[in-house]
Amino acid sequence: MRALVSSRTWQRFMRQKLAGLGLILVLCWVVAGRFVTTLTSHNPTSANFEQRYQPPSWCHFLGTDQFGRDILSRLLLGSRLSLDLGLAVTVMALLIGTLLGVTAGYLGGALDALIMRGVDTLLAFPLIYLLVACVALFGADWKILVVIMSLTSWMDLARFVRAEVMSLKERDFIKAAHVLGFGRCRIMFRHLLPNALAPVIAFAALRLADVILLEASLSFLGLGIQPPAVSWGSIIRDGRDVLASAWWIATFPGLALLFTVMALNWVAEGLRKALDV
Repeated sequence: MRALVSSRTWQRFMRQKLAGLGLILVLCWVVAGRFVTTLTSHNPTSANFEQRYQPPSWCHFLGTDQFGRDILSRLLLGSRLSLDLGLAVTVMALLIGTLLGVTAGYLGGALDALIMRGVDTLLAFPLIYLLVACVALFGADWKILVVIMSLTSWMDLARFVRAEVMSLKERDFIKAAHVLGFGRCRIMFRHLLPNALAPVIAFAALRLADVILLEASLSFLGLGIQPPAVSWGSIIRDGRDVLASAWWIATFPGLALLFTVMALNWVAEGLRKALDV
């Protein structure tokens, strides 16, 4: 656990240029999304039909869309929603997957078999189809979307944590805990879980990238975030029918999505090397 916050770990992480660059890029999006009104003078949701389909210019750095809305301000606002939703889903999926993975890996037996068969069953369904079916049934409200995506994003993490715990529980310090008479819950959450967290943290960065891509895919299909809320996927959807004549509408949010996912992958790789997992 201490390895996660030690100065040596941080130094090893920052020595990797791509990991440091990725972290800076993600932090820039976080800050920009919080200060949209400060960074741009345009209202991201205000329509101006006299400014429809304006190409990038000094007035609108990234152009305008079919309603005359400024793409730059919408891009910054979309970063906040995409990252917030991605982070919320990732945290919930981590909690579910880690709890079930630790339980299955440590207790074993019939409970382990039951949890793993459930994981295998859910993983047998293509994730995007499962998400589309759930959204069609329960709607695409922001909170509902977070719950649905969380409940469909924990399975591979549970399998991953289970494998880590099964390896750790054979170590001498766990056997010593048994000899000292420690209870199951104490061993699971005071001894096993902290030692399994390092690879889980690196895994979380990859999961965040996956969730952001999933949300963008759903929004592009019209099943994700609904207007007037803005996400990168919904902006790309707005520009798909005019890609030849107004290329900037879909291109810039697409590039933002691409570089953010790349940045999170760099961060995950940096964490993996820094934590030696």
